[in-house]
Amino acid sequence: MSAGTVYFKDHFLSRGETEITDEQGSVLGVLDLQSMFGSGVTVKDLAGATLYRGQFRFMARGWHVYDRFGQETGVLRAKLAFFKQKYVYSHGSAGDFIIECPAFSREYNVYMSDGKEVAHFRKVSGIFSAGAFELTNRSGLDTEELIVVVMGVHAYIKNQQAAAST
Repeated sequence: MSAGTVYFKDHFLSRGETEITDEQGSVLGVLDLQSMFGSGVTVKDLAGATLYRGQFRFMARGWHVYDRFGQETGVLRAKLAFFKQKYVYSHGSAGDFIIECPAFSREYNVYMSDGKEVAHFRKVSGIFSAGAFELTNRSGLDTEELIVVVMGVHAYIKNQQAAAST
């Protein structure tokens, strides 16, 4: 997948496969939501080969992102911020990417550590349906990797909502 805008969905029970499409509706790949009890995701190409995957590791802090060879490419962590959501994706070779969302918004901006905006994603679904996302990538990262990062942000939010409801 090249840089541009892509669309993908979460399932209501966060399990199964869903298509990744471009603006014209052409299928570019598959997002595999591996378990409704865990938080792992895998982005696959049309032939079913793994491109990137992400997960919360047991006893390790953060959402870990791996490439097709199983090498860790980066870690997403939530940061404490007032009146907004803030995350930092620390990529091994590309540096830190700051992800911010104002309070009560569904729009997220991704910045390089120098403040330059390199990506944007937003939740485009209704309140009672599973999450659907629009991602515009202008960064040097693969779009597949950013999809895994977006799903990591979504997993953090779901975990926070689950903790708040108990």
